[in-house]
Amino acid sequence: MALEFIRGLGRRKTASARVRLAKGSGKITVNGKDYTEYFPIVFWQQKVVAPLEVVGKQKDFDISVKVSGSGVNAQAEAVRHGITRALLIFDEGLKPLLKAQGFTTRDSRAKERKKPGRHGARRGHQWRKR
Repeated sequence: MALEFIRGLGRRKTASARVRLAKGSGKITVNGKDYTEYFPIVFWQQKVVAPLEVVGKQKDFDISVKVSGSGVNAQAEAVRHGITRALLIFDEGLKPLLKAQGFTTRDSRAKERKKPGRHGARRGHQWRKR
């Protein structure tokens, strides 16, 4: 096999990102598009490249991502988590830098389910006197 990939899986809410790192020039592709096209807002773009900037490897890898589920913000965070995990497989010595920024921890917060007899997860019925 000519190309060798490092894989990482990132998740957030119901978003799941499958990340492939390969030695390259710093090109990031998300679902077949450039990441700046897929994530049009700069805030989301910064989230995606944050782990690479922290370790100073923006131009060392070509990254290919397949992401699905949830919303765009959660997808950006899932991609960040996947890139972080792939970087840790590449070099375990990067862990202190990435952990200090909080990138290694999966954000487990998700929507709470609606309960029976209630309007939402926690909201009950509105009390009515008459």
